[in-house]
Amino acid sequence: METYQATIEDLEGVSNLFNSYRMFYEQPSDLEGAKKYIKERLENKESVIFVVKNNQKYVGFTQLYPTFSSISMKRAWILNDLFVDLEARKQGVGEMLLHKAKDFAIAAGAKSIALETAPDNDAAQKLYEKNGYVRDTEFYHYELTV
Repeated sequence: METYQATIEDLEGVSNLFNSYRMFYEQPSDLEGAKKYIKERLENKESVIFVVKNNQKYVGFTQLYPTFSSISMKRAWILNDLFVDLEARKQGVGEMLLHKAKDFAIAAGAKSIALETAPDNDAAQKLYEKNGYVRDTEFYHYELTV
């Protein structure tokens, strides 16, 4: 398996995974919308996407968005999306993506990587905690839907 930062040449493979990721979160399938969204992120350099391929098949991806920490005056990253194809689960793909994201953040001089997951996504929580992510008990997360 190979892990690397996606480019526009990976648009089809990443878009398919992204569409499956959205469906996992109970969104309707929209492959054209997924392709448009991923293409815009890549072309505008608005996110960093890492993929895992196994024998030329795309089996997982993660997408990070840049942000900043005012307190530390450093860059931080939001690990917004992580998805592993059902057939590739339990093979270390998620962990490969987390390591790649961590190495990238360290190289960029970032302060941290933040992420959220559904309260009932036990498998993801175990993976994150196994890889050093700590559940925040100090701050509450608020969101305004506009």
